Amino acid sequence: MAIRNLVIYGAGLMGKGIALALSVLDCQITLYDLVQTDVTTWLNENFRPFMEHGILTEQEVRTRIGRIGFTTDPQDDRIRNADLVIECVFEDMALKQKTFHDLESVCRPDALLCTNTSVMSPTEIGRDLQHPERFVGTHFWNPPYLVPLVEVVKTERSSAETAQAVIDVLNQAGKTAVLCQKDVPGFIANRMQHALWREAIDIVEQGIADARTVDLAVKNSFGLRLPQLPPLENADMVGLDLTFNIHQYLLPHLANSGQPSQLLETARQQGHLGYKTGKGFHVRTPEEIMRQKQDLNEYLIQMLYKKNPSN
Repeated sequence: MAIRNLVIYGAGLMGKGIALALSVLDCQITLYDLVQTDVTTWLNENFRPFMEHGILTEQEVRTRIGRIGFTTDPQDDRIRNADLVIECVFEDMALKQKTFHDLESVCRPDALLCTNTSVMSPTEIGRDLQHPERFVGTHFWNPPYLVPLVEVVKTERSSAETAQAVIDVLNQAGKTAVLCQKDVPGFIANRMQHALWREAIDIVEQGIADARTVDLAVKNSFGLRLPQLPPLENADMVGLDLTFNIHQYLLPHLANSGQPSQLLETARQQGHLGYKTGKGFHVRTPEEIMRQKQDLNEYLIQMLYKKNPSN
């Protein structure tokens, strides 16, 4: 399916980031929000590292920014004529449902509609749609212009054609789009990520190791090889017979609570919320927090664009 008009409905950090990521496509991108937003300044600031690293030229950045427009008018012709809409409003079920009710009344009947959510059920979000077959979830990871993965989530009523069309568009934009065939909490990657977090938190709570040691253990062992050797490849490498034996012995000892850790609840009650307050599992100054965020973006750029010494 040729995408000529693409709408990002919601111009927060994720919305602007998705617009930046998809601006590689040769199409018009329209960001919509209720309030006027200085999109161009944000785009210039976040394109800058790509120019500093020689990944994009100044002309390429100007071209990509030129593809992105902005409107506060929900009846804008660019929304009415959208081929594909990606919703990026707040993670509030009633708001998302209303958003798609409104979009369906404005957009063409053949427009593809997507919800960007990391935690909410796309099936429930699209519950009242008149044409649910043209609706899927698209879970972009933050920052969406650096993390390649997008999970395309089929609802109970999404058509296979819609899911594949969205995957094709995202792959054309250089994303790694994967299909989540069932609408389940956490989709694919967040289920695995939070299983790891649950065990990491439990190790601290049980006094097996402190938070710094847990993080060091991950960064200096399997965390290093995960980009090259993901879990199921690793299981094949060591042998599924050995994997079975290890699991038979180890799994009964791993955290398996269906509730958040008491350690998290205590921290929440004490107002120790991590980056938001400067104290969580670790204590950091505002300067350290800013530096860590910058270091993460730098790391991702190096991983994605500088892996080959010839680049």
